[in-house]
Amino acid sequence: MKTVLSETAGGPETLVVREVDTPVAGPGQVLVAVRACSVNYPDALMIADRYQFKPPRPFAPGLEVAGVVEALGEGVAGLAVGDRVIALLSYGGMSEKVVVPADGCTPMPANMSFEHGASFIATFGTAYHALVQRGGVRPGQSLLVLGAGGGMGLAAVTLGKALGARVVAAASSQAKVDQAIALGAEAGVVYPGGPLDTEGRKALGALFKSAAGEAGFDLICDNVGGDYAEPALRSIAWGGRYLVVGFPAGIPALPLNLPLLKGCDVVGVLYGAYAQRDPEGNRQNVRALLDLYAAGKIAPHVSARYPLEAAADAIAELSSRRAIGKVVVTNG
Repeated sequence: MKTVLSETAGGPETLVVREVDTPVAGPGQVLVAVRACSVNYPDALMIADRYQFKPPRPFAPGLEVAGVVEALGEGVAGLAVGDRVIALLSYGGMSEKVVVPADGCTPMPANMSFEHGASFIATFGTAYHALVQRGGVRPGQSLLVLGAGGGMGLAAVTLGKALGARVVAAASSQAKVDQAIALGAEAGVVYPGGPLDTEGRKALGALFKSAAGEAGFDLICDNVGGDYAEPALRSIAWGGRYLVVGFPAGIPALPLNLPLLKGCDVVGVLYGAYAQRDPEGNRQNVRALLDLYAAGKIAPHVSARYPLEAAADAIAELSSRRAIGKVVVTNG
């Protein structure tokens, strides 16, 4: 079978396509023929040895796949050959076939495409855990989403809208903001490229405060970090929750007098650790998300598709931040 391998640390250009032996499902595992694998920011970090988890080389990137069960290992119950499933992986998804634990597979709804399946749980699972478990979002509250043009950002926008929040989308281009508004945001803020000096941060803070109104934002979902964090935090409401999700712009240094003056919470969101620590809670979250999908209230926005042989180009597109929404690598 074909697989995309990281044999040396570096950028997407270091990836190669190889023919390797098809893996065999062991006890409690299933072999999945991959139809689609989404590209996530950790893929770019992992192949460059910049991620907290470093797989042994050679390895295939790819954390989230959708496909068809092709073979069952010993002792597997509840799944059958031919079932359409979603699976989250530590790595390895950019391959024609993967072996995954049977209990790590989620059956796909009949009306869900493989592209949507491969783009669903990591982003919407993170957004749900952030907004519901960590943020306690309620209908009528105001929500600012930073990085609203990316896969996770658009998931937070559409989920926030579905849960009854007033959503303001902040992104690095008007095209990204426009897409977020098309998916449910009520307003948008276009922020400049970083790094920002003191005056730039003050100006951005004024933009966020203007978008928030006098009361401020009840929740801020920060998928960006860097120089954008402090200006956003200054627009939070009294008693609000600042949700720390990711740092593609760098790890910020927040002045701790702001949480004191705002009476707000700065809350960490680490979806993978949550799913491992509370698997039943995560399963309930996924069921709730699939119900929202079936009702037509949420769906991934897939903006680009690449064949397996061009997986390096897919990761490069995401790394460049040109992509709006999800980028997907497809098989067949």
